[in-house]
Amino acid sequence: MTTEATINRIFESFANQRILVVGDLMLDAYYFGRVDRISPEAPVPIVSVTRKDRRPGGAANVAINIQALGATPILCSVRGNDVEGEWLQHHFTDHGLETSGIVIDSGRPTTVKTRIIGNNQQVLRVDEETTRTIDKTIEQQLLSVIKGLMPTVGAVVFEDYNKGLLSKTLISKVIRMARDLGIPTLVDPKLEHFLDYKGVTLFKPNRKEIIDGLKLDSELNDRASINEALQMLSGKLGIEHILLTLSQMGVAIYTDGQTNYYPAHERKILDVSGAGDSVISVAALCAAVGVDWQMTARLSNLAGGLVCERLGVVPIDRDVLLEQAIHELS
Repeated sequence: MTTEATINRIFESFANQRILVVGDLMLDAYYFGRVDRISPEAPVPIVSVTRKDRRPGGAANVAINIQALGATPILCSVRGNDVEGEWLQHHFTDHGLETSGIVIDSGRPTTVKTRIIGNNQQVLRVDEETTRTIDKTIEQQLLSVIKGLMPTVGAVVFEDYNKGLLSKTLISKVIRMARDLGIPTLVDPKLEHFLDYKGVTLFKPNRKEIIDGLKLDSELNDRASINEALQMLSGKLGIEHILLTLSQMGVAIYTDGQTNYYPAHERKILDVSGAGDSVISVAALCAAVGVDWQMTARLSNLAGGLVCERLGVVPIDRDVLLEQAIHELS
């Protein structure tokens, strides 16, 4: 039985942790407004903009979630030499986020995702980006930075958005560095490098990612098919721990050859954007402080549901998560 004191100790221990976040950096831009009519030019809604906003996204959102939980994130990524990249750099500095791990690549733009939201619903998303793999010179710069930072951290998170930062070589070298130092590694994967994370400590796909990554015919709508998929993935990657997010079904945690399920908590869902970032952030901190995998899954599941109650990509609220954890899990 988990006690309130135990949960409080877990959250207090987060404050002493430094977490390395290696992944694709992006800027999330928003146009908020109201929709009153359809365009006479095409069958699309007209959004009358009332507010604009910009927020760090991608791997940066994981870093911000980790910071919101009281820990110190170290973001290792690449940005363009452009206005958007400069905005991100200034934002990180203003909010006390470490920027020494960010490498500037003048040959590529900073990734920008622009979401158009009308009447509290996303109407359209526009992506400005290049997804080609970073060149070897930039990769070596990044690996050198990571090697210097690695001994100072409690866990490493790979945040893969298929934007070109994470190559097979970089992934394997970082996993090897961490393993040699006994540091847990966690990954939020995408399809292109799905099977390249051999030896990672915790693999965190969602339902679609595991179906596509393993080229499954099943939709994984029942526990028997989910169990089979998790065993297959474990065998292919040589990994012992998998946290599978299942949206309204909650999460499944595969560890030591066994799968346990934790249902989703009842929520008023406004926006699922960024939920996976909150899940991996909580999981990384739990791994860093030695929380058992069952409690890791339960806390991560709780975090993912809570951020879905808020519009847009937003970090988890530590105090709300702690309160809910005490109420729901103790």
